[in-house]
Amino acid sequence: MQPFARTIHEIPKHVASTTIESVDWNAELLGGDLREAVRELKSRPGGPLRLGGSTFATDVVGWGLVDEYEFTVYPWFAGHGPYLLAGLPHPLDLTPADRRDLASGAVATTYRPRE
Repeated sequence: MQPFARTIHEIPKHVASTTIESVDWNAELLGGDLREAVRELKSRPGGPLRLGGSTFATDVVGWGLVDEYEFTVYPWFAGHGPYLLAGLPHPLDLTPADRRDLASGAVATTYRPRE
């Protein structure tokens, strides 16, 4: 197994889906009230939760459950596809917390909600 594959496999994953009934690859399928499921995951000890997926991410952001945002901008654009956080119910008021220039040319910026 490649180092990246081994690393990503070992990380617990939580999947929110309305179309699948089971998951593998060290994953748990979230069910019921997803807002409460995310709150429960955040209350568990351990490292940060990473969030992906355009629709679910927009829901979690809209529920006010994100403590920190990290956006990585790569020096290429596809020109199509879903927009980041499309349909967000309110504007985000964020303050910069960190910036890293990556060897690939990408720039990773971290923001936190403004108090």
